[in-house]
Amino acid sequence: MNATVETAIGEYEAWQQKRRDAVTAPLGNLALVLTHWSPAGAPAVDDATAREGQPDSAVLTRLQRTDIDTGEPQEGYRIWRADSPANQAFEGIEYYDYAPEWVIEGRFELVDEQRVVPFEHLRDAGATRALPVSGDLVFDLDGVEYRFAAFDTDHDGHASLQLVFGDTTNGRESYGAGRFLFLDHPGATSDLAPGDSIPITIDFNRAIVPPCGFSNQMNCPLPPLQNRLPVPLRAGEKRVRFFDGFSI
Repeated sequence: MNATVETAIGEYEAWQQKRRDAVTAPLGNLALVLTHWSPAGAPAVDDATAREGQPDSAVLTRLQRTDIDTGEPQEGYRIWRADSPANQAFEGIEYYDYAPEWVIEGRFELVDEQRVVPFEHLRDAGATRALPVSGDLVFDLDGVEYRFAAFDTDHDGHASLQLVFGDTTNGRESYGAGRFLFLDHPGATSDLAPGDSIPITIDFNRAIVPPCGFSNQMNCPLPPLQNRLPVPLRAGEKRVRFFDGFSI
């Protein structure tokens, strides 16, 4: 094993520990016990009502979104508990071994800064929500070019691309609804115009189980058809492991 791969494996193991720390944190995915949305256009539920029946240690956070049917603003809240059933039953995250072949050099093509793409979400009963997709991740795999839509988001405090993808391991070896991958947004530091492209490294070893794999109170986007690989992608996180008998 060469030094470069040894270093990459060490970084991969450190990243795994960072992920465990994140999902078990007070506001980590495992701590979410309730997500509630008021009817479209209705005022937000007051704090006392939202916290009813919850211990003093529970954390209340607020949400806003656009109602999928009416387009009106919708107010919501979440309750987080460090003693959630999922946190207590959590054993760990299963991983593939580090796979250097899944560190792929590709390019980001800026298509249109105003483009949106409809993404189906797990808890929306087949309806779609339009998410901003300013460009495509383009890469070659075994002589085949793939063009994946990655939507614009803020991750860890900086502009990112969020890739929602599927492959043939889903439901067999990895989480059934697909996985996520976050990349630094090349357009945030480069002066790109529609039609321009810039090289980007796509490290699928950083693929993660979506938040909905840790809590059934999350509503995750699902991979669109163009983001589904017809081959197994054995890199990154596989699935969440709980004690026998526990299910989210």
